[in-house]
Amino acid sequence: MFQLIKKNLKGIALIYSLLAPLLMLIEVFMDLQQPRLMANIVDIGVQNRDLEYILSTGLKMVLCALTGLIGGAGCGVIASFASMMLAGSLREELFHKIQSLSYMEIDHFKTSSLITRLTNDVTQIQNMFLMLLRGMVRSPLLCIGGIFMSFLLSPSLSIVFCIILPILITCVAFVMMRSVPLYTQMQLWLDKVNTVMRENLLGVRVIKAFNLEDKQNALFSKVNTEFTEKSIQAQNLTFTLMPIATLVMNLSMVAILWFGGNMVVSGNIETGKIMAFVNYLVQITNSLIMLVNMIINISRAQASAGRIKEVLDCEASIKQCNSPVLPENYDIEFKNVSFRYGESGEYVLKDLSFLLKEGQTVGIIGATGSGKSSVVSLIPRLYEATCGQVLIGGCDVKDIPVQYLRSNIGIVLQENVLFQGTVKENMNFGNEEADEEEIWNSLQAAQAEDFIQALPYKLQSQIEQRGKNFSGGQKQRLSIARTLLKNPKILIFDDSASAVDLSTEARLQFEIAKKMKENTVIVIAQRISGVMDADTILMLDHGSVIAKGTHKELLQSNEVYRNIAVSQLGKEVLLNATE
Repeated sequence: MFQLIKKNLKGIALIYSLLAPLLMLIEVFMDLQQPRLMANIVDIGVQNRDLEYILSTGLKMVLCALTGLIGGAGCGVIASFASMMLAGSLREELFHKIQSLSYMEIDHFKTSSLITRLTNDVTQIQNMFLMLLRGMVRSPLLCIGGIFMSFLLSPSLSIVFCIILPILITCVAFVMMRSVPLYTQMQLWLDKVNTVMRENLLGVRVIKAFNLEDKQNALFSKVNTEFTEKSIQAQNLTFTLMPIATLVMNLSMVAILWFGGNMVVSGNIETGKIMAFVNYLVQITNSLIMLVNMIINISRAQASAGRIKEVLDCEASIKQCNSPVLPENYDIEFKNVSFRYGESGEYVLKDLSFLLKEGQTVGIIGATGSGKSSVVSLIPRLYEATCGQVLIGGCDVKDIPVQYLRSNIGIVLQENVLFQGTVKENMNFGNEEADEEEIWNSLQAAQAEDFIQALPYKLQSQIEQRGKNFSGGQKQRLSIARTLLKNPKILIFDDSASAVDLSTEARLQFEIAKKMKENTVIVIAQRISGVMDADTILMLDHGSVIAKGTHKELLQSNEVYRNIAVSQLGKEVLLNATE
């Protein structure tokens, strides 16, 4: 945990984190002077009825209090700045790390868990660091200083501290060892709460359509109850420190008053020193209570730091090559490629081999689960092939710089994601430097111009989160337009026109063919109408290519393709195949 803090404390935050304890040192020093000055007022000023001494010493106490106030307030402000800067740096590093991970690692951690780590876990470390900057000087120094000043007042009476401190240290160590695993479990259950909540928010329409509100409420109540129980277990264990510390210190106070009273009666110590001794005991008690709170925060932050470090230490499966190469052309070749999700999953692609020439339009069809999306996800290295090679221009995609590779590939995924902002801002994801004329050309090619023109503010119209104010077909066409604006060398459509009607799909195919005639276009479709004009069609089944050819060739040679075509387009399609 402290290595994590050290790594992210930079610049002004590091200066603040060094300055805050120094200011707290001033407050501690001034607090330690107060009981001694008060003892002097009683034993010297009151005893000798010296009003001038009482007033001058009282003035010193006021000045000490004001100086301590300035030091404590300054420490609080600066510590807050330092902790917020640390959290900001840590959150930024964690976010950048997540962005560098491949789909494989993100699938492993799960989205809800990554959100918890970015928010709640970072906040735990921020709170701990804030308390640490204020308490790491105040608590130990006030405790040690109080014991030292007590020894100066009465060495024999201070033996009480030699008995109580080992007891408290033992209790603290025991609680810390037991509490860290409990806090780790608590954060894992918080992940589950976030998972259920996220699924319910994203799937609220499905839940309402199937009248599942009661079932989902019960599911949320179950995970929320488990999270609550784990939280109570962790908190109960750590909060036992507070009553233990209070009990031990109160017993110490009774002992000091008992033995100190006897010493006053016997004339071995003055009354003022007993008062000072009690005040030092109160200071020590307060410092120990603050130390207990720090330990509670450290225990929880330790669990959170482990979860954050797990992400930061995760090595991305997709790495940059030490000797990168650039392809001379954009032929795509699969050589004996096999692929599976995870190390123990079944292969979804099996010994796949084919060649796609640059400038071709290639269609890929097949039943659900045949591996169509897996094929195209290997080309831009969203996933890494388990076996075999994926080549572009004769170069293994592993040897091509990832940024260069993805800048030349445009992909429209099955799930169309639009970001909150204006239409223009979303379009600029494809090309930040594109002017409005280029944007409108892409919208026109994607058959999205009409409904954008109908919006009140056109390109400046707002898109709600995840494009909730657009229909499925409109979101698909906007996503296509955004990718066309990128003008990539390789353009991939992963069933991206499924929500578009047939006439719009036909116009869309015509415009894309005209706009991208020199580029390689890969189209995944459920409908044969979406791929029938392609130069080559690949038919997949259980991760293998079972047929390859043009639409007419497959109608004549492949019975499965022919049956699908007849079921979708009617028997008339067979007449065209014989012409």
